[in-house]
Amino acid sequence: MIGSGKVVVIFLLALIVVGAALFAPAGTLEYWQAWAYIGVLFIPVFFVVFYFLKNNPEFLERRMMMKEKEAAQDLIVKVSAIIFIVAFLIPGFDQRFDWSDVPTEIVLIADGFVFLGYVIVFLVFKENEYAGRTIQVEKNQKVISTGPYSIVRHPMYVGVLVMYLATPIALGSYVAVPLFMLLIPIIILRILNEEEVLRRDLSGYKEYCKKTKYRLLPFIW
Repeated sequence: MIGSGKVVVIFLLALIVVGAALFAPAGTLEYWQAWAYIGVLFIPVFFVVFYFLKNNPEFLERRMMMKEKEAAQDLIVKVSAIIFIVAFLIPGFDQRFDWSDVPTEIVLIADGFVFLGYVIVFLVFKENEYAGRTIQVEKNQKVISTGPYSIVRHPMYVGVLVMYLATPIALGSYVAVPLFMLLIPIIILRILNEEEVLRRDLSGYKEYCKKTKYRLLPFIW
């Protein structure tokens, strides 16, 4: 079973990696947009992680699993990882070379959307204890059709998109926007493959798809 010590280590490592990706390219710690972003992202993450550590540690175990069993998903994850790395480096360089001039109020609004995106993700986590990081169907897993799952079939990706599409603006960079936009086709491909797996392996999922018609955006897709 996962322990609090391991959680603290992973949390601190994530904080260090994200901080390095933002501040090293900027060449300075005087990058207030990055400090604000780290606060908006990691403070909620801290409380959410310890909420599940206390109430549902098995869920955290699932979230720690990284290895995809599906070959298509493994490829998608590898490609998205490359995009993420490059995308998170660009805002720092933007700060260093002063490519963008994003008004303070726009940055703060974007921070609000980052927070909103994570709230959506948290609500999904509370509703679905099988919302793992990898695509697989576990023993005794059931279809979840309540809460946000009654609106769209993949509400977690709604939160992820809101959070990450707001990220470049929250970091004060217009230049990085196109890179973060590449996450849209990546998530679409992930959803399409994920649904193939769920239709194949999860009892009742086909019926759920008939009841909840839209995957990501109501009335659109």
